[in-house]
Amino acid sequence: MEAGGRRARTLAHIVIFSVITTMPKSITRINPQAQWSDAVVHGHTAFFVEVPESGADIEGQTRALLAQADATLTKVGADKSRLLMATIYLKHMTDRATFNSLWAEWLPEGCAPARVCVSAELASPDYLLEIAFIAASPL
Repeated sequence: MEAGGRRARTLAHIVIFSVITTMPKSITRINPQAQWSDAVVHGHTAFFVEVPESGADIEGQTRALLAQADATLTKVGADKSRLLMATIYLKHMTDRATFNSLWAEWLPEGCAPARVCVSAELASPDYLLEIAFIAASPL
């Protein structure tokens, strides 16, 4: 009987864990617009996308975008050491080496997130890159 009782308790714990982990969590939208929000925080995870607000070449646009990312991370109570994932879209894959150098310079040592870098046609012909970020957030 003891083994059966232990199994019943284990199943009860699984059910309780499932209920707790599937309970709805609040969603916070930062500066929501008709088509996007500056950032969305769900649970303790922040999601946001940056496109360059300035810069004529890949170096200028990358520096501008990373500064914008710093500002958004601050809005969600995080910093670049809390990045979990980055999806990087480059207009020209020939810009990858320059981008990678600036990316490495920007990130704190030992804090590189998981990432993917792809070539893509971007929403504006002026954009040379766009990055979708996921970060751990205390909000």
